[in-house]
Amino acid sequence: MAVKMRLRRMGAKKAPFYRVVVADSRYPRDGRFIEEIGYYDPTKDPADVKIDAEKAKKWIANGAQPTDTVRALLKKNGVL
Repeated sequence: MAVKMRLRRMGAKKAPFYRVVVADSRYPRDGRFIEEIGYYDPTKDPADVKIDAEKAKKWIANGAQPTDTVRALLKKNGVL
């Protein structure tokens, strides 16, 4: 099972809001997930990001691969 940390799109049309989730890579973008570890709201200025550092570190230690966008958000929050 290939586990990824990725963004799940929420919100209305033209008003995106994302949740950072840990999911099996075979599931669709907005489909089933294992755990929610944070959120990202790009519509605010500056963008609002909140990620649970403990959960993120635990999943990375267990082999979860963050996507490029999630990796940038984790670096910005000092998790990586």
